[in-house]
Amino acid sequence: MTSEVTRGLLKPIWETLLMSESLLQVRNISVGYGKGDIVHGVDLDVEAGKIATIIGPNGAGKSTMIKTIAGVLQRREGTISIDGVDIAGKPASEIARCGVSYVPQESNVFRQLSVLENLQMGSWIDPARQAERLSKIYELFPVLRERAKVSAGNLSGGQRQMVAFGMAMMVEPKVLLLDEPSAGLSPLMVDQMFDIVKTVNSTGIAVLMVEQNAIQALRISDHGYVMAAGQMAMSAPANELLESRQVSELYLGTRQ
Repeated sequence: MTSEVTRGLLKPIWETLLMSESLLQVRNISVGYGKGDIVHGVDLDVEAGKIATIIGPNGAGKSTMIKTIAGVLQRREGTISIDGVDIAGKPASEIARCGVSYVPQESNVFRQLSVLENLQMGSWIDPARQAERLSKIYELFPVLRERAKVSAGNLSGGQRQMVAFGMAMMVEPKVLLLDEPSAGLSPLMVDQMFDIVKTVNSTGIAVLMVEQNAIQALRISDHGYVMAAGQMAMSAPANELLESRQVSELYLGTRQ
């Protein structure tokens, strides 16, 4: 991604951010390792009950951004709020208590533990409501009830993602952060994974995901963001990004 292309895509974020009632608000976030910044002055919003997807080339800072929201990384400047509550700088455990759940790309289940034990691990915030929340997870993903005693490591890739999502949902989040949820899955499992995302979202949970399968992700999303060289290059309704010739040629691998 050249600087010329990046500048060509840049537009005032506030021209396209129409989410006045945003559940998740990120403003002017900068994050880095050592002395350098990976993410520079990024803004983004996620509305309650909606799906938003961040796309862009490898190394653009997408995963760094989502890890910062989750509290895995600490921002150098900027603000992050969930439902009006400032969470920037808080430890990951406190951010989870504020309603943010994070599913990392790798090591997102305990493979040696059973499905049930994994889900129980997800109820750490409020163990007293564990049974109630388990019932809801099993209603969403009946196969997990059937395989409750099976080790997570013996499940298919799609079923492991159900477990990971279920663990994250055991804290009853307001927003679910997904880092490359389709990574390493077969084409059939990729389709199943996006169905899982839609199922989770149908319960009212907002979703923000980073995803390399950009076309499929945008197709189920309400809003899309393009990151390039650590900055937010474009923000628009997902269908507009799918229809954009420039975005298609540069990021979606298609030509219109």
